[in-house]
Amino acid sequence: MADPGADEPSPRTESPDGEGRVSEDRSLLHQRLAIRELIDTEVSYLHMLQLCASDIRGRLQQLPQGDLDVLFSNIDDIVKVNSRFLHGLQETASREEDQVQLIGNLFLEFQEELEQVYKVYCASYDQALLLVDTYRKEPELQREIQGIIEAVVPQAGSSGLSFLLVIPLQRITKYPLLLQKILENTLPDASAYPVLQRATHALQDVNANINEYKRRKEVASKYTKVEQLTLRERLARINTHTLSKKTTRLSQLLKQEAGLVPRTEDKEFDDLEERFHWVSLCVKETKNNVAAYLDNLEAFLHFRPQECDLDVGGGPVVQYCSLTRDLQLQAFPEFKRRLEGLVWQPLCSLAKTLAGPQNLIKKRLDKLLDFERVEEKLLEVGSVSYEEEVARHTYQALNSMLVAELPQFNQLAMQWLRQILCTFVALQRDLAKQVLQRAEGSLAQLPHHHIPELAFRKLVEDALGQTSHQLHSFQKNFEKVLPPPTIQPLLPGAERQVQALLSRYGPGKLYQVTSNISGAGTLDLTLPRGQVVALLQNKDTKGNSSRWLVDTGGHRGYVPAGKLELYRVVPRDKELRGQAGPHEDSRHLTPEPTPVPVSSVPTMTQVVAVYPFLARSSHEVSLQAGQPVTVLEAQDKKGNPEWSLVEVDGQRGYVPSSFLARAPSPAPWGWSLPS
Repeated sequence: MADPGADEPSPRTESPDGEGRVSEDRSLLHQRLAIRELIDTEVSYLHMLQLCASDIRGRLQQLPQGDLDVLFSNIDDIVKVNSRFLHGLQETASREEDQVQLIGNLFLEFQEELEQVYKVYCASYDQALLLVDTYRKEPELQREIQGIIEAVVPQAGSSGLSFLLVIPLQRITKYPLLLQKILENTLPDASAYPVLQRATHALQDVNANINEYKRRKEVASKYTKVEQLTLRERLARINTHTLSKKTTRLSQLLKQEAGLVPRTEDKEFDDLEERFHWVSLCVKETKNNVAAYLDNLEAFLHFRPQECDLDVGGGPVVQYCSLTRDLQLQAFPEFKRRLEGLVWQPLCSLAKTLAGPQNLIKKRLDKLLDFERVEEKLLEVGSVSYEEEVARHTYQALNSMLVAELPQFNQLAMQWLRQILCTFVALQRDLAKQVLQRAEGSLAQLPHHHIPELAFRKLVEDALGQTSHQLHSFQKNFEKVLPPPTIQPLLPGAERQVQALLSRYGPGKLYQVTSNISGAGTLDLTLPRGQVVALLQNKDTKGNSSRWLVDTGGHRGYVPAGKLELYRVVPRDKELRGQAGPHEDSRHLTPEPTPVPVSSVPTMTQVVAVYPFLARSSHEVSLQAGQPVTVLEAQDKKGNPEWSLVEVDGQRGYVPSSFLARAPSPAPWGWSLPS
């Protein structure tokens, strides 16, 4: 008899298929739930971002704009990216059979954009937390901020700003977890599995890259600060550790210079550094030129010829004065104000932004020496200490960040500079247009307004030529009236120094200073009028022939060539008479120009000072040009006729004889301007 249960299916043979279907259904359900969680949480997250970017930031008006920029960073960019990302997620719901694969492709598509916007936000997060801590130290401000946040986002609770600021960090780190959850509930043989796997790994890489970028920024921020320290503060920072580091770096550098160890070559960075230095040079030169332009503009505004009494009534002069007064009071000051605000201040800001990268490049060189030393040790020993490993990673972080960001910085700096120059040109164009508009009415009333441009140019050239001829004639007449100029005699006690220069360089190299020289640069000399110097080179290191290198007998430096005149050695009177003696070869050192006018003036003669003279000791007396002087003795106590004892305003003292001349009669001064 047959077994009644023989036709019934065995539970043991049916269970694997049933369990498989149940497992697939369970995985599919969990997959759907994970996808739903991804989309729902993305909606809530984007809503919170929009509240922060609009409502909360808009109500925190009591905070400075700089604080708001740090707190909310690039949240607007995050909102834009995540809005498009959410739109893409929601569109996948319409194709349920391919939804998983579409989600994976969507994450791969947004991988780069998500990394770019979130790494900027994460890098500034720590600085934002520092601001939050400062607000907590001001109870009144903290209560206002807390009230605003609780009114917009009640779930923030007592955390306040901290709760809102951390939300983007939490979201970017949660994407890999959500993808992993979907992946775990996707069959390995499903077509969407490889795509989801790549998307999961891609988002994990995004988070790793963000962490690395944040670390590099922290390293860079440590070295971009340019501190203005006094010498005492710098010395206070020196300790055995810093001395050891600097000594090691110097040793490494010397070994490289000697060729004992190879130098690390980085062509990519070297090219970027060279371009950065060119950008810095352009900014520096432009800033110097604009500063000089502003100085000249300031001097121009102080020159107001329209306020002078020109002693010419009516006609074009009145029109000129009216136009010039109008321009001086309105057009030019407005141009100067706009120039300072739109050109000078942005240019100064651009120059300041260069300080950070310059400091980073300098620190990179120091860290490169540390890195090379650690690499040598690693090859020799096979291991390094924790501190050496940190130094190695610090160089790698600095170098990677500079290579990645210097191209962008160079490009932005050049765009900034180009915009400044374009603004400068536009301001010049506006000024010219404004001046022409203001001048139209005045020009129409001038006598030559109807003359064509070429004829007017010819008229101006002829007028300038005639005026130049009159000025030249006036100069000649003026030179005839004044006594001939003379060079100041040797300073007392300078003959020995001049004799030393003469014996060392020869007479052809000696020059005398014609007017006082005040040195402006570190290599420039400050010399009094009359000092004798020896010429070493008739140009400076840049080939500028207007600056000469001279030797004073004690110091060497540069002086203006226009203030030097050739100094010649003239024989004494005894030698001219042919008198022989033990000092027959001795020479008397005097300037080449001309006789002393008062050497033959008898005692108690009334003369005038031709040039001003400033007394340098109690034995001398000061003079003003044209001042009456009474000559008491036409020589000093040693019989030297180059110095005369005089009386001026009741004071007695010595002055150079060449500074004095007989008072001229009224006739020579009867010149008149050429007609």
